[in-house]
Amino acid sequence: MELVASSAVQSEAVRTFKEATCIHTRKIYDSCKDKDCIEDLRLYLDIPSQNYIAGAVGVRAKSAELIYIDIDVEPIAYINGHYTVDLRYYYRIFAEAYTVPGRTPDTLVGLAVFDKRVTLCGGPLGSKTFSSQYAYGRPDTQNPMAINMPQAVVEAIDPMILSIKVLEPCDCPQVRYAFDSEGGMLPPQLLAYFPAGININVCEPGRRVFVSIGQFSIIRLERDTQIMVPVYDYCLPDKDCTGIGGAGEDPCELFGLIDFPVSSFFPPTCGPLDVTPIAPIASIPSMVAGASSSGSSCGCVTTTTCETTCDVPLPVKPVSSCGCK
Repeated sequence: MELVASSAVQSEAVRTFKEATCIHTRKIYDSCKDKDCIEDLRLYLDIPSQNYIAGAVGVRAKSAELIYIDIDVEPIAYINGHYTVDLRYYYRIFAEAYTVPGRTPDTLVGLAVFDKRVTLCGGPLGSKTFSSQYAYGRPDTQNPMAINMPQAVVEAIDPMILSIKVLEPCDCPQVRYAFDSEGGMLPPQLLAYFPAGININVCEPGRRVFVSIGQFSIIRLERDTQIMVPVYDYCLPDKDCTGIGGAGEDPCELFGLIDFPVSSFFPPTCGPLDVTPIAPIASIPSMVAGASSSGSSCGCVTTTTCETTCDVPLPVKPVSSCGCK
């Protein structure tokens, strides 16, 4: 249940306390805010973008979109009332690939994935929950029993792109955020974001794209509870519903109710910079056979001639360097 503020409630005439009532709502038990700087996220390009990057001499980041967050809550053993919240952020990244000078750059589209874990207090496990609320698509019976676990809620905004780079296989940095999915497929709800098809094979041969992004988010644990609140009056709206463009109304009279759009003709002065910066064009370093393995990895098993073999996929967790030997 949500409490809706109304101008009628704010008036002195209705601020007389009438009764106390119990409501069922969700209480926030614990929350945290985070500012993540995520370096060298592997960008898995869609099929057309893989062709564009093969002949590119430079790339520039355009924008990043947070399309989904997968959330999993689990109790922590031996620490009553505390839970781990495992998060997987899915991003759709847009960039441009430059080939011949003077030619319109090709648009790159790809997927980046970031995993993180936080620990929050959500209260101890309590009673089992049953409900008679109707569930869409199911028989109209009581909802099945559910353990009284807290609910994790994540609020996040689209990330800020900090840098982008394209590297040859033997120049690749250590893969700290390798994405491993079941069967090499994205969840069905995310496939619609990449209609041209996407290859998320960690060991895909050829050039690879890496991005660094900044992410702001708020994570909280909520739990159903009952609380007592004061009641002043019912929330009866004090504003009439006025139609716009209804039948029988004078269109010029309705147009007269609209304020002149001054800001459309005279934009406000520029304030502090509050936009996503465009990363500078990054050149693509050439691959040098026999390059040093210090601080680099191929993301796959390599031979002494820097030829990539992809028999062993990387795990999700950070892995050790596997640069050219």
